[in-house]
Parts: sequence; structure tokens; C-alpha cells
Amino acid sequence: MISFENTIQTLETIGLTDIILPFLLIFTIVFAVLQKIKIFGEGKKNFNVVISLVLSLSVIVPHVMGRYPAGTDVVDIINKALPNVALLIIVVIMVFIAIGLWGVEPKWAPSGIQGLIVVIMFAAVFYIFGHAAGWFKYMPTWLSNPQTQALIVILLVFGALIAWITRDSSESAAKVGVGKLGEGISKLFGKP
Repeated sequence: MISFENTIQTLETIGLTDIILPFLLIFTIVFAVLQKIKIFGEGKKNFNVVISLVLSLSVIVPHVMGRYPAGTDVVDIINKALPNVALLIIVVIMVFIAIGLWGVEPKWAPSGIQGLIVVIMFAAVFYIFGHAAGWFKYMPTWLSNPQTQALIVILLVFGALIAWITRDSSESAAKVGVGKLGEGISKLFGKP
């Protein structure tokens, strides 16, 4: 009798998580970026496919052949980090669902709060990948505790939500600070 569990185990024995899924992920992301930025011009899908294929294989083949030095295998880093990234996405979606239950409609105002959320999400994803890659070996022990990490994420998310909900509706992007950050960086590099 064929079961779903046996099917997954069979797929795993032929390299589902070591070869197939990382290859598809890298290929898809590279191809999508190349299609979006049109580096070779309009309608050059064939070049984008070849470059995506080469980059995907250049990551997968050294993994299969065991050529990555210890602790630097890209596929292992991806396989360690992606479940945590998926968990972060699920947490954010669940927070929005919980807010929606109370009749609050999340609208992104052009006030800079969107930029703050992007920075927080970027930092969280960077931390997840860095932790999976072993970049943070010398962290304080209290920060490596999963319960402390979860508490920090919850406090940041709820703090951002409280700031977003309780902000004055007449508050402009200039008053928020994050909006000023982009202006300050532009002025720093000589752009008006």
C-alpha cells in the first residue's frame, strides 16, 4: 500500500531536500530577478534560463560532490534557514489575521512605518540565515535561547503594531523618523 509518508521518504532518498528543492528555489529566484531587471533587454528569456540554470547547478554540484568546506555548504545553510523564514512569515500572517478579527484593516500609510517593518523583517531574515550558517557562534548565551528569541520577536512585532495603531493620523512621514532616514541618506550621497 502506498502512503504519503512512504512517498516523501522515496523522494528524500532521490534527493528532494538536497538537490531538487534547492535547485528549483535558486533557479526560480535567479530567473525571476533576471526577468524583472531585463539586463539583456526585452524578450531574452533564453539567456535568463541559461544563466539561472548555470547558477543553480554551480550551487548544487559542489554540494553533491562534497566540495564545500565545512560549515559553508550553501544548500545546508538554505535547508537550515528556510523553515525559520517560513515560520516568520506564518507568524506575521497570523498577527494580521488576529488584527483583522477585531475589524482593524491594515493599510500601509506612506508614513515610513512600512520602511521600519521592512528593516525589521530584513534583520530577522539576516539573523535566521546567519544563525543557520553559524556566523553568530559568539553570541551571549541568553540570546541563543529559543524562548528569548521568540520573546524578542513578539515584543518587536507588537511594539510596531502598537506604534502603528496609536500614531496620530496627522503625523507625516517627516515626523516618523524612518522617512527622514531615506532623505538623510540621499543628502549624504549628494542627491537633493
